Amino acid sequence: METSLSVIATIMVGVLIWWPLQNLVLAVFAWRSPQRPRSVRRTPDPVPFWIVIPALNEERVIANTVRNALATGTRYTPVRVVVVDDASDDATPRILAGIRDPRLHVLRRELPMARQGKGEGLNTAYRYILEIARREGTIEQTIVGIVDGDGRCSEGMLDEIAELMAEKSVGAVQCRVRIHNRHKTLALLQDLEFGAIADSAQSLRDLVGSVGLGGNGQFTRLSVLARFHPGPWSACLVEDLELGLRLHLDGIRVRYTKSAWVTQQGLTDVKRLLRQRTRWAQGNLQCFRHLRGLTTSRFVSGVGLTDFLIYLLSPWLTVPMSLLLVGLVAASAVALATGSTLGGLVATVDTLPTSAAMLVGLAMLPSLLWGLVYWIRLRDENIFRCLFAGLLYPWFLALGIIATWRALFRLLSGRNGWAKTERLAEDGQAAPPTPMPVPMPAPASVPLPLPRPITPPATVDPSVTQPIPSEVLAAAERTRPVPHPLAEAEPTQRLERV
Repeated sequence: METSLSVIATIMVGVLIWWPLQNLVLAVFAWRSPQRPRSVRRTPDPVPFWIVIPALNEERVIANTVRNALATGTRYTPVRVVVVDDASDDATPRILAGIRDPRLHVLRRELPMARQGKGEGLNTAYRYILEIARREGTIEQTIVGIVDGDGRCSEGMLDEIAELMAEKSVGAVQCRVRIHNRHKTLALLQDLEFGAIADSAQSLRDLVGSVGLGGNGQFTRLSVLARFHPGPWSACLVEDLELGLRLHLDGIRVRYTKSAWVTQQGLTDVKRLLRQRTRWAQGNLQCFRHLRGLTTSRFVSGVGLTDFLIYLLSPWLTVPMSLLLVGLVAASAVALATGSTLGGLVATVDTLPTSAAMLVGLAMLPSLLWGLVYWIRLRDENIFRCLFAGLLYPWFLALGIIATWRALFRLLSGRNGWAKTERLAEDGQAAPPTPMPVPMPAPASVPLPLPRPITPPATVDPSVTQPIPSEVLAAAERTRPVPHPLAEAEPTQRLERV
């Protein structure tokens, strides 16, 4: 018995030491800027870009997103935008029809083929782009980017991507992600997570060759996507992360840049955030199937493999470690009531204040460190808000533990559907409260066609369909729109039903 308790105590001490040590090492990489290719010179030929925007009931955000995406093009990085309207039943189609730009292509998916998951929508856009690039003879030059319905691209983003892609070994680039409605506390915590912690982790991964792709701000060569024809994206709940793993397994280099970024909306209530994180956690659990391939791949380095192991195994370890923590708390309560230390597993009454202070310090210091890094590196929030976010971050992590538990139960019960994350209006007001269920495709052996939903027409706010005031778009249109070289040969807007 005492031996078992000693083993448990050793494990807990190891975890408590590992947590601050890992964060301290990771924080150092907040100051590392991924190296640009030095021996590669960009050709004077334009690099054609397509930006894909998956859209399902995006009436509150889609106009700003499309106009921002169209504005990213330059003379050397001409851009076209394809919006995959996944059978939206709000004002999204009407808003898109009101944007008169020959570089905008709208693909309308209809039920029952629509709403089969984000991956299927992206695959539809990929096949559409591939066919156009094949006719134009630009498959090798074309780069495809993904921007979510609420995304905003930074100025000069495409130039940055083109420079990194000038190195032929680079097949994909992931941009930094920020949160643009971070005036809310919960959104501020998400910006701390993306803008500081995830940024540092990706900077480290850029060095060791294990950069992960996210669902927003990922750019991939069309020729690379064609290797996985006809569907580069899978039905996995984190189709973006899985695509990145498949690229690494295929020996394709993925880079990260923090000098080009995409901003997105942060969720401002716990219920929606928990739903989102449950989906992410379940997708991470699904990606565990790639672990064997990574361990045997000749393209994955030893250090990169260690990183893959950490973030593929962590969701599976979260459940037993949280059980161990709960057990330790319960054991401490028993020990205090009985006066026993349970074989040295818990502190005595005399040493309890000191032990508790040490535990709290080990838990809080890394979070305060990240609050400080967040303030020093980004400088767009005052130090008090940054430190406050650091103090709250452990509770934010606790939400992730709850989401992982929920994800595990969903995975074991075979529930692979997901609910789309609702958008907020651009002024920060909440979106309609009813989530839109998005079922995953049924197995081919058991076809289950989805009936067209019987719902009354959506009530549309007339202000949504009006032109957006210039002051609202000022931050989104910092880059002067540049017509695409082929725009004159195209209609004002192309709408196709698929």
